[in-house]
Amino acid sequence: MTPDPLSARLLAGDPRAIARAISLVENETAEGAALIARIYSRTGRAYLIGITGTPGSGKSTLVDRLVAAIRRSGLTVGVIAVDPTSPFTGGAILGDRIRMNAHAGDAGVFIRSMATRGHLGGLARTTADVALLLDAAGMDIVIIETVGVGQDEIDVVRTADVSIVLLVPGAGDDVQAIKAGIMEIADIFVVNKADREGADQVAQSIAANLTFQTFQPGDWQPPILKTEATSGAGIDELWAAIGRYRDHSADRRTARQQARQEARLRDLLAHRFAQHVEATLPAGEFQRLVDGIARREIDPYSAAAELMARVVPDTQRGGPFAAAEASAKAEGPPDAARTGRSSAAETSTKAAGPPGAR
Repeated sequence: MTPDPLSARLLAGDPRAIARAISLVENETAEGAALIARIYSRTGRAYLIGITGTPGSGKSTLVDRLVAAIRRSGLTVGVIAVDPTSPFTGGAILGDRIRMNAHAGDAGVFIRSMATRGHLGGLARTTADVALLLDAAGMDIVIIETVGVGQDEIDVVRTADVSIVLLVPGAGDDVQAIKAGIMEIADIFVVNKADREGADQVAQSIAANLTFQTFQPGDWQPPILKTEATSGAGIDELWAAIGRYRDHSADRRTARQQARQEARLRDLLAHRFAQHVEATLPAGEFQRLVDGIARREIDPYSAAAELMARVVPDTQRGGPFAAAEASAKAEGPPDAARTGRSSAAETSTKAAGPPGAR
């Protein structure tokens, strides 16, 4: 495929082209999708580092120090800093890169903040595609910093080649901090702010938790490192541990990349299908079904079956949607005895409009 001017500039590492390309992809435009198609064959070289952890664990400061260590080794770095989107205003501060101003004049570093835009899992929907752009632009290392995550917001493990989990002392119940989910994704544990009281206790809690996992001979056992991101203490050791993990897991990187692409394909299919459904239905029809579910006039499975029948009528359907649809047809509409309502009550309810939020 012949590169267009934007993709050619992107492949040449032009910062303005990278920024423009990221905006197209982040906004999920047709131009962004076409751009990914043009540059995709030139990706797969960069090594992706995912950094996650609880809010306030010092992720941005640690990323800043890690970037400096990587640059000292002569490698170029792209950083994707994901910030949460307000569920009320839809806005995002995008302030993580403020802590990385030291690299503003370094041509070998490209930093981009992006909002989750309501996507769960600690990342934005298009984070993986933005990583592809930085990869194509020639970045040797791409660091993905997630939003402050909880126990199961672990999309980063499907996006990065190595997952680093940050924990800090003084964050409350040690067991709560390392529950399943966030605990199980770590390839490297980092106890940041190790100068604080309780850092040794956090490290011991992690080590105790790891004893419940089974490691076969030759398996990678996640190391537990201590850092002080503000001073840079322990950062070189972290960079060395990333290198050791990269060497150890080199033969499994392809499988991890395949799992990553499968997850991305499934996510795209689900997102595109939802868009197709809403675009295919008459105006207001989707909302009508939503309102019906809210009023308990139809259940979600039957509503989904109805949508499938309208959007893909020639497709053989099975599974819970078809079962729900068949069951609903067999039973017919609920009678007054089963619903506990009289016809008069139903008429009164319809006249009064939908009930308020419960």
